[in-house]
Amino acid sequence: MRTNLIAMLQQGRDPFPGMVGFDQTVRPQMERALLAGHDIVLLGERGQGKTRLIRSLTGLLDEWTPVIAGSELNEHPYEPVTPWSQARVAELGDDTPISWMHRDDRYGEKLATPDTSVGDLIGDVDPIKVAQGRTLGDPETVHFGLVPRTNRGIFAVNELPDLAERIQVALLNVLEERDIQVRGYQLRLALDLLLVASANPEDYTNRGRIITPLKDRFGAEIRTHYPLNLSDEIALVRQEAVLQAIVPSHILETVARFTRLVRQSPAIDDRSGISARFAVAATESVAASALRRSAITGEEPAVARVCDLAGVVPTLRGKVEFEVSEEGREEEVLQHLMRKAIAEVFRSHLAGVDLSGLVDQINEDTNVVSGDLVTAKAILEDVGAFDGLARIVAAVGDDGAESPAMAAAAVEFALEGLYLTRKISKDDLGGTSVYGAV
Repeated sequence: MRTNLIAMLQQGRDPFPGMVGFDQTVRPQMERALLAGHDIVLLGERGQGKTRLIRSLTGLLDEWTPVIAGSELNEHPYEPVTPWSQARVAELGDDTPISWMHRDDRYGEKLATPDTSVGDLIGDVDPIKVAQGRTLGDPETVHFGLVPRTNRGIFAVNELPDLAERIQVALLNVLEERDIQVRGYQLRLALDLLLVASANPEDYTNRGRIITPLKDRFGAEIRTHYPLNLSDEIALVRQEAVLQAIVPSHILETVARFTRLVRQSPAIDDRSGISARFAVAATESVAASALRRSAITGEEPAVARVCDLAGVVPTLRGKVEFEVSEEGREEEVLQHLMRKAIAEVFRSHLAGVDLSGLVDQINEDTNVVSGDLVTAKAILEDVGAFDGLARIVAAVGDDGAESPAMAAAAVEFALEGLYLTRKISKDDLGGTSVYGAV
């Protein structure tokens, strides 16, 4: 892994593809830990990409590696570690049959659960082998657990504090001496593996802790984090969200700003964190709302608009843990933060744009009806022709001004921004909204 990582760094290649926002923080720490040959524990709140980062480490292994055919521990033909493989190599020599193992098969993972046993991780006596006539002292009666079976690979323990403390003790030898102990057997298996664990901050989960001797044996403790800037937040959503409709860039930015505002809100329990899955789910729900409108009204293409944002907020409540003082106000808090996010995007993109043509049009007794089942054509017909439509579409960063759906999305966004800055009025009529003069 060290050799391959050095080669990637020399070539300017990304060792951890798919990770967003870690370039100047987590990535250098990971590279130093791997170059040092350290086992790693990743600490961070939920949805910070810890598991994704761990799984990306397989890209640092050789694509194919030889193993002794039939070996339970993926042993190298030149370095057998079990009595069975040592006897086989001693007997057959260069004729020992080998097979080739892909790097994706050299990764093992276990989610720490209260019912996880030492046998699951390290191994135990195999009663079937004993019943076949072998003695209890025979090393071949051992059934190896997940850790030794990942020999010459990477083993990950997710949510390590959830692992019972007595089970964590079983990992001490693996991390320090690189061998295992199974009941009364004297085993000295020279394991070659990288052990990586993930954990949420202990002060939030309260489900357990990493015992001090185990923490001491990890060579590196690395803190992960949520995206530090808006562009990374948007890039992460673009990468992860599976969208069933067109989501204009200003809507995507609104969701990203909304996510960041929720994280910063004093009404939210900041120890629990707001997962990246929050923004991804919100964007996918917005796209689904546009797809629903398209299916019902026949409008093509399906393009998300501001009216789709409010409807997804109630579905996000379950992803947020509020302070006790906010009980009963959860949806109200989220709706307020969504309006604030829309206002921020409006100021960011349209504060310097001349919107007088649109304001004048509204002030001339023009009412624009919007809603999750109102088509783009209906919105454009309501607002009528006015000077500055192309400027609005260009300012919000969306291509396709010639598309009625994209134009309607930009106009509706401008109308919502004008309402939030008190330039026009808005009446909510149970599922639809009417923009009009103040």
